[in-house]
This record gives sequence, C-alpha cells and structure tokens, in this order.
Amino acid sequence: MGIFRSDDVAVGDRIVVRRLLPDTPGHLTDIIGHVVNVSPLVVRPQLVGGLESTAEAVEIPAELIKVVRKLSPRRIRNSDIRAVEVATAKAFPGIEHTWTTDGQWLMRAGDGITERSNSAAPLGRSAGFGTVPLAELREFYARHDLPVKVLIPERIGAPAEKLVETGGWRLGPEIIVMTRPLADLHLKEERSLVPELEFRLDAQPDADWLALYNFRGQPLPVEALRLLQDQIDGEMGFGRLLTAAGETVAITRGTLTASEDGRFWLGYSAVEVATAHRRRGLGTRLGAEMLAWGAASGATDAYLQVIASNAAGRALYAKLGFIEHHRHRYARLEEPTEG
Repeated sequence: MGIFRSDDVAVGDRIVVRRLLPDTPGHLTDIIGHVVNVSPLVVRPQLVGGLESTAEAVEIPAELIKVVRKLSPRRIRNSDIRAVEVATAKAFPGIEHTWTTDGQWLMRAGDGITERSNSAAPLGRSAGFGTVPLAELREFYARHDLPVKVLIPERIGAPAEKLVETGGWRLGPEIIVMTRPLADLHLKEERSLVPELEFRLDAQPDADWLALYNFRGQPLPVEALRLLQDQIDGEMGFGRLLTAAGETVAITRGTLTASEDGRFWLGYSAVEVATAHRRRGLGTRLGAEMLAWGAASGATDAYLQVIASNAAGRALYAKLGFIEHHRHRYARLEEPTEG
C-alpha cells in the first residue's frame, strides 16, 4: 500500500484506486468512481464533474492495487482543498511563515511540536504539478534547528507523496479534514445540552484554560502555549464551559480566517473535556456554541481536523453536521545520523 491506508469500502462508496497498468510495467494510473463490487474490486468510473458515468465497470485485480482511498460523497476540487489548508495555515502562524522562492510551498516554523506550525505546505496554485523544493526546505528548517516536515494533502500534495514513497521519511497518522457550511445554522437543541453550564468566549486564554489543554494527550510546554495565543491573520476566540462555581470543565480554540476564494472560515481545535465531566454531551454543546459564534461573526464555512482512528471524535463532529472534505498526513524526513 502507498501513503494513505485503505479504508473498508462498501458497494456505493466513492473511491479512488491507484493501480498498476497491466500492460505497462511500472506505470500507475488512478480510477475515481463508485464501488460496484468489493471482492473482487469493481469500480464504475465517474464523469469529469463527479456524476455517475455510463462507462463500463472496471474489475481491478488485487495484485495491481497500490492504494485504495474512500472519498467524500461530494466532489471536492483541488481549489477547495487549498482553501481549507490556507485558512488553517493562517490560524497557526508559529514563529515564521515564509514562501519558497517559487511561491508554491509555505514553510512554517514554530514550537517544534504541533505539525500545523512546523511543516512545509504545498499551498501555491501550481504546487501539485511541480517538485518538492527539498534543498530550500532543508536550509529553512536547519536555520530553525527543526527537522524537515511536509504536509501532504490528498491530490494537491501529489509531488510530496511521490517523494515520500521513495523512502527515508516517517509518516504521521492520517488526519481527516471535515467541513460544513454555516448558512441556515440550526443548533438550538445542541446548544441547550447541559444547561447548568455557562459558555464563555474570551479573546485570550487564562491559566485555567491553558491548564486543561493537551496536544494528543500530552501537556504542551510554555513556549508552545504562548504561540497558541499569538495574534493571527484573522480573529481568535477561546471558548469554555463553566460550572456555577466557576470551574472550567471544557475548552476549545476558535479562529476566523479567510481563504483566497473569498470564503471566511471558522476553525476550531484544542477541544478538551475534563475527565470527570466526559460523556455528558459537553463536546457537542461546546462545538455548537463555537459554530454559532462563527456564524454570528460572518463565517461562511467551518472546518476541523480529527485523526482518522478517532471514531468517537468523528461521530461527534458528524452530529454537528460536519462531513469529510479531504485527508492529509505529515511526513518527517529522517536524516541519517553521523558516526
């Protein structure tokens, strides 16, 4: 298998299959379409534009399959993927954001911990068609005393995907980017959950908010927490749920940033619920409050990220109206050690 792990697919799913051409050894091609049969895998190709095709279904022998990925039921354009990733980059500026000389890769350096602030992202309009400027990336990250990391969004990250497949890179977990529109937002029921708790939004976090936040189960050092509070190219809000006694029992960070296509995005992350208060609907209530804040602030769309293996998180966000938009992974270059 290639970079992206195969999902369990079912009849009717929309997928992309990267396969070896049977008559041209070493050459690969992609088929995008809907699953007609699972074993053996049979796919009916879609038309350009995402509609179901009347073309003959294609049976793909298992030995020719390199990658199978389930796609969103809706058609997502490369420009849509870029828009979400640009909005995300603006929400996590780190210490330095610098474009490569060709203007196609955004190099980001920050706390050295969170990938969103410490990786190079292919956000230029032509980044998906060129090569990875590895020498320039090495120079940039060496200057910050950081390892080279790249963000690999599906499709627009194709050059990085091919580079990583040659070896010498360590892949992080697969991450699902989920989105939803904010027009006609109806979340009255979700916002009424756990009514004894108060929702509050602050421009900056206090000690109680910071004490509750972890990154993938681990407390963040002081410098990383400081960067989380730094001003961004947009607006921030630090949300929380409070008991009547003033105890902070759930938190999240929201951001409002724009993409080049004119959309204004709410992104929320850093969702944490205190251990003693879990499984009470606090995550749903907090998400609904953040969506309402985004809509009231003029955001047109919302996005978030969840690790693909986090089934509970995915179910929570689906309840809030999010569906899968695209997937990405981070890869770290494993430089040979001396001696």
